[in-house]
Amino acid sequence: MIINLMPEFFAARAAADREAAYREYVERHRQILGAYWHNYVLDLESPHAAEVVSRALAADRRDLLRLAAEVDLEALAADVVSRAAGVLEVDQEVDVYLTVGVGAANAAELVVGGRGVVIVCLEHFTGQPNPDTYGLGLSPTLLPLWIAHEIAHTVRYTSPTSRSELKRLVAEAGGEYDYWETGSRATLRELLVNEGVAVHAARATAPGLADEEYLGFTRRQYRRMRELESFLFRAVEPDLDHTGLGLRLRFLSGGMSPAARLAQGRVLPERAGYYIGARMAEPLVAERGVAAAVRASAAEFEAAAARAVAGRAVGA
Repeated sequence: MIINLMPEFFAARAAADREAAYREYVERHRQILGAYWHNYVLDLESPHAAEVVSRALAADRRDLLRLAAEVDLEALAADVVSRAAGVLEVDQEVDVYLTVGVGAANAAELVVGGRGVVIVCLEHFTGQPNPDTYGLGLSPTLLPLWIAHEIAHTVRYTSPTSRSELKRLVAEAGGEYDYWETGSRATLRELLVNEGVAVHAARATAPGLADEEYLGFTRRQYRRMRELESFLFRAVEPDLDHTGLGLRLRFLSGGMSPAARLAQGRVLPERAGYYIGARMAEPLVAERGVAAAVRASAAEFEAAAARAVAGRAVGA
């Protein structure tokens, strides 16, 4: 199901008491928006939440209004959901929420009440950076890529045939996905292949883009990752089967300080884990296809990588 929350956001923004109207809007969608805030912004009850809301309501949104006038966003999202359903053999319903974010990620995944949810923050896809909204200026042509990426996560977390560690953690949490809790309890190997196989799912669902686009990098960043590949794998190897939120933040989160990204005496590029994870996922995707890989355990990815190395050795 496609749920477009943008009209409600703009109605709140146009109200005489913007902040009261925004609170009412959040309450109407509390189950989803509360989970989104908790996982990707901060808790709605935090003392800083009012400041975030005030800034979001006051921001210049002309670029977003132009996007809505030029692109049929609901039709675009519905088309991606249909394509992803075929590519990933989706066996659980997923909801896609088209939202106006408050300065957080461009897209995100949730599981709420056992149901997969994709959050898309449209202000990031207007084609021009916006310092008022923290909009990244991504082209709207990238929307299919990111929607497909997040749908892949929901399949991994909710499919009855998924064997992923993250599915188990979501089930243990009563069918709720918590970024911080799973980041603390899942192994780094699981977190990396989770992002890596989603990169491959996006490529299969929305083909034809440059390799760096699927990873969320610039061309220069992507070249740097390729140059550093040997170091990146040496740096990650000792921690692959360890757990800890710091590992998720070090390898997969943007905005971390250089000190937080230090590994083996060198500073990792931001979000290097997306590149590492995509490379880790390649052998199993090649063997079984992306629909099977997105449901596979981390151990299955490891075994496929070992078979690929053995095959190259025999071929040599």
